[in-house]
Amino acid sequence: MIFLLFKQYPNVMLALGIIFTFAITFGGMVVFKDLLPADHGREFAVDGKLSKGKPQGAGVIFIPAFAIGALLFAPVTLEYTVYMFIVIVEMLTGYLDDRAEKPWGRLKKGLLDLFAALAIAFTYVHYNGTTFGFGNYDFTITVPVWLFYILAVILIWASINVTNCADGVDGLSGTLTVVTLLSFYIADLTTEAYSTFVYVIMYFMIAVLSYLWFNAGPSILMMGDAGSRAMGVFISIVALKSKFPILYIPFALLLILDGGLGLLKITCIRVFKFNPMKKLRTPLHDHVRRNLDTGWSNGQVVMRFALLQMVVSIAFIYLFLR
Repeated sequence: MIFLLFKQYPNVMLALGIIFTFAITFGGMVVFKDLLPADHGREFAVDGKLSKGKPQGAGVIFIPAFAIGALLFAPVTLEYTVYMFIVIVEMLTGYLDDRAEKPWGRLKKGLLDLFAALAIAFTYVHYNGTTFGFGNYDFTITVPVWLFYILAVILIWASINVTNCADGVDGLSGTLTVVTLLSFYIADLTTEAYSTFVYVIMYFMIAVLSYLWFNAGPSILMMGDAGSRAMGVFISIVALKSKFPILYIPFALLLILDGGLGLLKITCIRVFKFNPMKKLRTPLHDHVRRNLDTGWSNGQVVMRFALLQMVVSIAFIYLFLR
C-alpha cells in the first residue's frame, strides 16, 4: 500500500489519495460510460422519460474507483476490507438489476439486503462490540447482541432503500450522500478517539463527487441501482462506525424524508389499506417539482435539499461536540 510510504505524513497521503481517487473515477467515467446499459426511463416519475437512453449503472465505475483509492491510500484493516467487499457486492447486485430486461423483485433484493446486513452486523460486533457513546459526552450504552442485529438490519435496509428512492433528480442522491458522509466525517474527527475509518469515508466522498461532474443537471450519466444501493449500504456502515448510529436520522434526514415517505405511503396502502398521504406526491422531490405552486426546478431541488441538510447537520454536530 502507498499508505505505508507516507504513514509519517498523513496529510500528504490524504491529499494524494484525494487527487488519485478523483482522477481514476473521472477517467473511468470517460472511458467506460459508453459500455453502460441504457436507462429505460421511469414511467410514473416526473420527467422520467427524459432519462431514457442515458447510460446508467455508473456505480459500477465509481465504487471500484473508491475501493482502489482506499486500499492504496488508507490504513485499511481486515474489518474495513470486509465492509468494502460488502459495498462492492451491493454494487454488483444493483448493476445486474440495472442490466436486467425485467427489474428484480422486492423479495430477491430484500434477501440480498438481509445477508449484507447480517454480514455487516457480525463484522461490526466482532471488532467493536455493542457499546455506543455520544461524542465526547460521558455517556455510553451497551446493546444486547440480539437487539443489535435487529436494529442493524433495520438501519441498513432503510439506508439502502431511502437512498435508492431519492435517486430521481440529477445530482440529488449523490449530493445528499456527500453531505451526509461529510457530517459523519466531521463528527468523527471531533471525538477524542476517532477511527482511521475517516480516511475511507473521505475517499468514498471523493469518488461520488467525481461522478457528480457527469450527473449534474442536465446529466449525461446516471448511477443506477449500482450506485444508489452501494451508497446506501456504505452510509449505514459509516453510521455504525460513528459509535452512535442514531446520528443517521439527523445526518441523513433529507434522504429519509425524500425516499422514506414513499416507502411509508406504500406500506400503509398495501398493509393497512389506508393512504394517510393522499395529497403528498412521493418521492418528495417529485412533490416539490410538480405539486407545489412554486414548481421548483431540478437545480433548486438539489440546492435547497442540500442546504436544509447542511443546516440540520451543523446543528447536530454542535450538539455532538459538547
